[in-house]
Amino acid sequence: MKNNLDVGATSPGTVLISGAGAGLGEAMARRFAGAGWQVIVADLAEDRAHGVADSLGERGHALVMDVTDPEAWQKAVAFVTERFGTLEVLINNAGVAVGGTLEETSIEDWRWVMDIDLLGVVMGCKAFAPMMRAASKGHIVNVASFAGFAAAPGINAYGTAKAAVIAMSEMLRAELHQAGVAVSALCPAFVPTRLTETMRAPDASYNQRVERWMARSGVKAEDVAEVVFKAIERPRFMLLTHGNTRWGWRIRRWFPELYFRMLMRNAPRLKPDKS
Repeated sequence: MKNNLDVGATSPGTVLISGAGAGLGEAMARRFAGAGWQVIVADLAEDRAHGVADSLGERGHALVMDVTDPEAWQKAVAFVTERFGTLEVLINNAGVAVGGTLEETSIEDWRWVMDIDLLGVVMGCKAFAPMMRAASKGHIVNVASFAGFAAAPGINAYGTAKAAVIAMSEMLRAELHQAGVAVSALCPAFVPTRLTETMRAPDASYNQRVERWMARSGVKAEDVAEVVFKAIERPRFMLLTHGNTRWGWRIRRWFPELYFRMLMRNAPRLKPDKS
């Protein structure tokens, strides 16, 4: 059996990207297609899935699916098997955002974000891990977020879902290691996307703040897509895309109390605007 450190996309294969009809997913789809990969553009919105897939020419393949539906994932496996035989890379990218403290966030919104951001990822992994294990190769990239380890106030439900994605991915990495299948957790911070279009929050100030941070981040969706593509060529687990998140990740791991004090110094600007 192959060691997962030896697994890499040295030659183009097939990649399935959920939520690829816009934003980060679309950027990844274009990066892989540009390198000669067959790209399955999976999205809940039919027009977006076909729009991106058609723009990729013969390398684009639309797949309309709901990541929270187990049957949709089984149909995705059948789609891949029939057309391509196997899948080299799965990118669980589809996600939504919820703003608000634990007290502000309704149980309905907790369930909504967990169903999509966590269980949607779990279902994708469960659907395609057996195929990759049988082939003794493959790479799963689960899109988490800096919010998954930032422990910042005001994004409790979203941060919890993303933290769970990181933890699940780390355990899955160990479970698939001997099979030669690599697993990565992508943890970007703010990137200009259409995430706020569906974001749920107590008031509009949350959306406005996120949009400002996206605009100021200096990191584009194409930059994140490049990080993912390079990680497929040379697998590694934690994919950090923003400079400030790299030191934040280290400080939180090595000096948790120092990190918390730093977090509290910045906490007032993370709270919702009441003006």
